Amino acid sequence: MAKIKLTKGELKKQRDALRQFQRYLPTLQLKKQQLQMEILHWKAIREEKLRWENSQRLSILAWAGLLVEPGIPLAKWIVPEHIVTSTRNIAGVDLLIFEQAEFTQAEYDLFLVPPWVDSAIEFLRELVVLQEETKIIASAIETLKRELRITTQRVNLFEKVKIPEAQEAICRIKIYIGDQLANAVGRCKIAKRKIEELDLIEVAA
Repeated sequence: MAKIKLTKGELKKQRDALRQFQRYLPTLQLKKQQLQMEILHWKAIREEKLRWENSQRLSILAWAGLLVEPGIPLAKWIVPEHIVTSTRNIAGVDLLIFEQAEFTQAEYDLFLVPPWVDSAIEFLRELVVLQEETKIIASAIETLKRELRITTQRVNLFEKVKIPEAQEAICRIKIYIGDQLANAVGRCKIAKRKIEELDLIEVAA
């Protein structure tokens, strides 16, 4: 704890600081709770997306052998050209939100490629979209976790350091000022008694 001045001015300063800490702490505690809830919410969404992604992967196994047929450049049609995102403020944190994936238009000769290609492109694009969305959700969770760590540190700072320090400083200053007042009163009484004694001596003389 930093050295404090044992004065009325310092007492006011510490009281003002204590009021500010006590007013700000509930806001931090609320933000901490909101962040914890949002992390749980986004983790649940990610788990659901991962389950669906695994289900899609298992479905692909049934016809995965077709994908190796020569002359069918599926890769260029299932890799997104752009990932469109937006920003949303959640619990005071700006998070990237997945909107959509944009793909190159699949153009090919219908007479030269097998009929299953259309379905394969659509299916694989759905899988890619799930993967991209899951990545952004994972990034959002990490952002929320970082903000939660910072907020938790601030809550602990206020609860365990700043508020107790201000309370201790106020207590010390009040005791000191009280002692000074008591000493002053004692000195006044002594001075008054001496004056009275002098007055009696003068009267007797």
